[in-house]
Amino acid sequence: MRSIELFAGAGGLGMGVSLAGFHSAEVVERDAACCDTLRENARRAVAPLAGWTVTQGDVRALDFSRHEGMVQLVAGGPPCQPFSIGGKHRAHKDSRDMFGEAVRALREVKPAAFIFENVKGLTRATFQNYFEYIRLQMTHPEIVLRDDEDWRSHHGRLERHETSGRKRGLRYNLICHLANAADYGVPQKRERVFFVGFRGDLDVAWKFPAPTHSADALAWEQYRSGAYWSRHAVSSKERVVSDPTRARAWKLDEAPTLAPWRTVRDALVGLPDPERGKAASAKFRDHRFQPGARAYTGHTGSPLDAPAKTLKAGVHGVPGGENMLARPDGSVRYFSVRESARLQTFPDDFGFAGPWSEAMRQLGNGVPVTLARVVAQDVKAHLERKLGVQAL
Repeated sequence: MRSIELFAGAGGLGMGVSLAGFHSAEVVERDAACCDTLRENARRAVAPLAGWTVTQGDVRALDFSRHEGMVQLVAGGPPCQPFSIGGKHRAHKDSRDMFGEAVRALREVKPAAFIFENVKGLTRATFQNYFEYIRLQMTHPEIVLRDDEDWRSHHGRLERHETSGRKRGLRYNLICHLANAADYGVPQKRERVFFVGFRGDLDVAWKFPAPTHSADALAWEQYRSGAYWSRHAVSSKERVVSDPTRARAWKLDEAPTLAPWRTVRDALVGLPDPERGKAASAKFRDHRFQPGARAYTGHTGSPLDAPAKTLKAGVHGVPGGENMLARPDGSVRYFSVRESARLQTFPDDFGFAGPWSEAMRQLGNGVPVTLARVVAQDVKAHLERKLGVQAL
């Protein structure tokens, strides 16, 4: 099965899609630094970027109809700044809102399925009507915005089409789901909105994949069985007590069946502290100490024995105090690029173009590879069952 990805960024979603078994036909990204990152990793044949065709350019200038009948999946993360908590919250008034271009790609490619994702901020009450507008556009991509319409008029026309019950034309059955990456084995509490659709003529019955990891299971391993501390050889004197997690653990009657949430400590196994072991750190790509971290109200860093807080890109670079590790002794430091990449489940041989701030911007805007792979694998399995592997 073949796929194309729009708004690729540093490639987290695209890597997950490729690892799920899709073969990339084209990867589109406008940002020069992100394209440098993608091309360099493709040149070094970092799995799974080997063979990727990276197109640097504005999606608004591209014709995707050449992929019609050749591509089964369109994926991408339309720019999220119009909806992010750290952004200016302009939504449809923001020129960076590219959802219309994502819908155009569906209209021109007519893929069997699509996967689009965005930030949790899109689900805010203030964006409720626009969220529904996005959903209706993806459901009926051939009902196009007219030159004499604003988005509200177009929204009304889409609603009338939706309620009319007409089935002709290109139509997608769509699921919108807010997923926490920690629930799928990512060592980070990162919530993303997924739009997953299947072409209506396929009659695919689908639901979002069930979580594989849980906070309860981590609490059990830390405060009931002690397996977590034994695995990391942490003595009782070295443990930082989390009262909420301990309270959660003692409310459980039996061990949970899901795997435990992965923690920062889990993610950083094998990586030396870049501040205290600089010689050893030099053996790892992009693993250098970044000075200047400090804690203050609201910016206290990520505890070592819990999933990391959401990595952020920031409107003007990484804001002070974010993207930090909070050590058990109370000190803080910034995560290195390599540590941040592990928190986003990027492979260790994946490199980033530019200095620390640029690399962190790319990572902060990214999709965890593991989460993307879980979703794409499930989509692929449903397509294979419906269409047959040979037909694809």
